[in-house]
Amino acid sequence: MNASIGPDLLDAARGLQDTTIELRRAIHAQPEIGLQLPMTQQKIVDAITGLGLDITLGESTTSVVADLDSGKPGPTVLLRGDMDALPLQEDYESDFKSMIDGAMHACGHDMHVAMLASAARLLSENTDEFTGKVRFMFQPGEEGYHGARYMIEEGVLDGVDRAFAIHVTSSVPNGLIGSRGGPLLASADRFEINVLGGGGHASAPHNCIDPIPPAAAMVGGFQTILTRDLDPSQSAVITVAHIEAGTTNNIIPPSAFMEGTIRTFDEDVRSTIHDGIHRVSTNTAASHRCSCNTEIIPGYPVTVNNQEQAELTAKTTEQLLGAESFLWMDQPIFAAEDFSYVLNQVPGAMAMLGVCPDDVSPAEAEPNHSNLVRFNESALYNGVGLYAGMVMNNG
Repeated sequence: MNASIGPDLLDAARGLQDTTIELRRAIHAQPEIGLQLPMTQQKIVDAITGLGLDITLGESTTSVVADLDSGKPGPTVLLRGDMDALPLQEDYESDFKSMIDGAMHACGHDMHVAMLASAARLLSENTDEFTGKVRFMFQPGEEGYHGARYMIEEGVLDGVDRAFAIHVTSSVPNGLIGSRGGPLLASADRFEINVLGGGGHASAPHNCIDPIPPAAAMVGGFQTILTRDLDPSQSAVITVAHIEAGTTNNIIPPSAFMEGTIRTFDEDVRSTIHDGIHRVSTNTAASHRCSCNTEIIPGYPVTVNNQEQAELTAKTTEQLLGAESFLWMDQPIFAAEDFSYVLNQVPGAMAMLGVCPDDVSPAEAEPNHSNLVRFNESALYNGVGLYAGMVMNNG
């Protein structure tokens, strides 16, 4: 393989396409959820054993960390692929449809693992093409389980100089790679509120303390946080997604429950919204003679790309695939990612890889997290090549 990042590297990645697809489909057929993914871990270990990697298995999770040393001084570059599936029943029929009831690789993590394993093979066969070391981070528990945080506590970032990850999306044209400097993905926090009143007969509300009116008022009141507490140039989302109260038509319940999500692209905005949720819920409940318990459960931080690493992603993509294959994203996305924990500690970037099926347009494609989502496997070698190129390209 020629040292330059271009057609030779892409051809090498394309040469691994059958192997990449085979691993992707094997993982897709046996999805696992959360932090303990023994079948997926074993498939990864089997795929990368014999490549000259120093493999370490996680202690608190079924993570896999594999180090490759070029034998020459240089930076340590971390490449990450997440391993876990979603609690969802797959309804699209294929030869490799999920065999596990209630579990599905609906976010493309099977694609991430397969691309990363093939990148490990490609780089292990071409250690003369880069300097320093590569750390391959196969991470469980991205879907709400903070898997990256567990791996960081076990030392996955020790000695790492920069980091890179790819996430596939079905709603972007196949093979197109997009990224941006600064915020790429949002923070994601969850709130739970119990409004406490006093129950009784629905025909005599004056003898009760009805918790439903203040709960309803809170839903609208939260939106004033966005329009009155924040600078209009700031973006954020407060969504009440679940409300529950009462049992039948003629009983005023003693309590009402609601929960929802908070999404922002700025940590100061995030803090302002947290304060606002507590203020609005407490005072709205009090104005209706009720009390409330408000809890905000912190989720993932904002995923912030380092500007230089985003530019390196663009440069590598253009060298590998051509200038038309990279898209500078105008706006961040309100989805969240625990790769944010990595980017909080080392400079790096995440890129989005389009994997829209050939028979639909991106606007028509079933989105990530759908029970019917499909991912175009023909773009896998683009991701393999980009992973490898981000190691080889020292700027």
